[in-house]
Amino acid sequence: MRASINKSSGQYFSFNSIHKQSSLVLFCLLLFSAVPANSNFPQHTKSTHAFFFLSFSFVSLFTSLSSPPLLPPSTMQALQAPSLRGSPLNPLQKPNPNPHFSNVSRLRPRPTKRFSSITASSPTVSAPKREKDPKKRVVITGMGLVSVFGNDVDAYYDKLLAGESGIGPIDRFDASKFPTRFGGQIRGFTSQGYIDGKNDRRLDDCLRYCIVAGKKALEDADLGGDKLSKIDKERTGVLVGTGMGGLTVFSDGVQNLIEKGYRKITPFFIPYAITNMASALLGIELGFMGPNYSISTACATSNYCFYAAANHIRRGEAELMLAGGTEAAIIPIGLGGFVACRALSQRNDDPQTASRPWDKDRDGFVMGEGSGVLVMESLEHAMKRGAPIIAEYLGGAVNCDAYHMTDPRADGLGVSSCIERSLEDAGVSPEEVNHINAHATSTLAGDLAEINAIKKVFKNTSDIKINATKSMIGHCLGAAGGLEAIATVKAITTGWLHPSINQFNPEPSVEFDTVANVKQQHEVNVAISNSFGFGGHNSVVAFSAFKP
Repeated sequence: MRASINKSSGQYFSFNSIHKQSSLVLFCLLLFSAVPANSNFPQHTKSTHAFFFLSFSFVSLFTSLSSPPLLPPSTMQALQAPSLRGSPLNPLQKPNPNPHFSNVSRLRPRPTKRFSSITASSPTVSAPKREKDPKKRVVITGMGLVSVFGNDVDAYYDKLLAGESGIGPIDRFDASKFPTRFGGQIRGFTSQGYIDGKNDRRLDDCLRYCIVAGKKALEDADLGGDKLSKIDKERTGVLVGTGMGGLTVFSDGVQNLIEKGYRKITPFFIPYAITNMASALLGIELGFMGPNYSISTACATSNYCFYAAANHIRRGEAELMLAGGTEAAIIPIGLGGFVACRALSQRNDDPQTASRPWDKDRDGFVMGEGSGVLVMESLEHAMKRGAPIIAEYLGGAVNCDAYHMTDPRADGLGVSSCIERSLEDAGVSPEEVNHINAHATSTLAGDLAEINAIKKVFKNTSDIKINATKSMIGHCLGAAGGLEAIATVKAITTGWLHPSINQFNPEPSVEFDTVANVKQQHEVNVAISNSFGFGGHNSVVAFSAFKP
């Protein structure tokens, strides 16, 4: 008998299934009655058989009546299809716009191509819609950094626009025996006015950079001095991550243990080495009692933090978040570790041209360091306090290649999926994006894998301009996304794209305008910033100019 529909409930069920189970009950009853009363079976055995047959029969009948209804084939396919969406308890997952119908989205069949429903070739559906609720719209109201070009955002971007390289010989320690002897080392850094002298002497540079960048971001957001006391600190959080943590403190502690014994290990060894302390110390310094933790996903760390921080705001768990990344790994163990991975350029004779993304002669990335922090705020909260709105965070996405510890997928599948999901989260179609701040580390495999992924999503390459911040400041690891997000936002606000320098012999497969060697004027509609990390961690965030 065909499956029929219960019109009162709108559910499908099968009469044939009920018929079979009823027959099973009858069969079991007959089987039990066939045992003679005067048989040699002990009485307790017959009772046990009776209990078993009757229990099994009625459970089978009950299961057929109470089991989930038989669903239409399309819905069953949707339920059985694998999903990359995170757990609803995951802070990285975007909020459900209607929690009362949280299960409905799980029953909805998902298209094979994520953007098949929003491209111009699909006339039956409308374009994606951006968030309109001022409580859920997330705006950027402040930016702060510590970089190889200094601690001022405008000065930093001016250097980028000028195409200056911040790469030079490492002189912080004796690097003469290393095959790579250069990097984007920060010189002349001072935390005066931001960290008291006693703590400043103890802190790892990773933590010092974070505290200074975070406080400068708040100043930029018009939250300096007494103004900070006017916000609700229980609804204000910190989410600054690091890929390596307090590496100098850790390295010094290990050396003291080996050379002098455990009694010479500082009591600050554990607190200053662990990766969550950047967010913790910034929260302690500022008295922020909202969401506070760190994410460590290697070189994708900062974007993961932006994505998670925005979702805390969208879910109503915070009104303002400090988010970004920090890193200080240009020390012997950090340099030696990446040398061992054979990841670094060895162009010691000309360090300033060593970082050359998409150039045929690239030979690895260049280490950098610093911190980049954004003040992310709900539009409602920003407008209520009259904050300076710099740009808008539209959305983002994170996922994993699930492929290799250090190598990217050559086909860029994980990255292309991440880009598509970020645009979906942002309510943006691929045609609206006209600028990409690329991950572009200057590695042989990584640069082209990213380009392959971008080509999968954006069919018209002539409308998009791509640039590589790392060509000038090096690869700042966990802080890379933070510093590059600031460059992306500055491109939106100034209308100028910084160049990708050292473009001497470009790869022919890179069919994009890479803003080679000279800055370009460009009105940015929607920009995305890519960051990918060891372990296959992918992250993409989208920004645009703020429009009320």
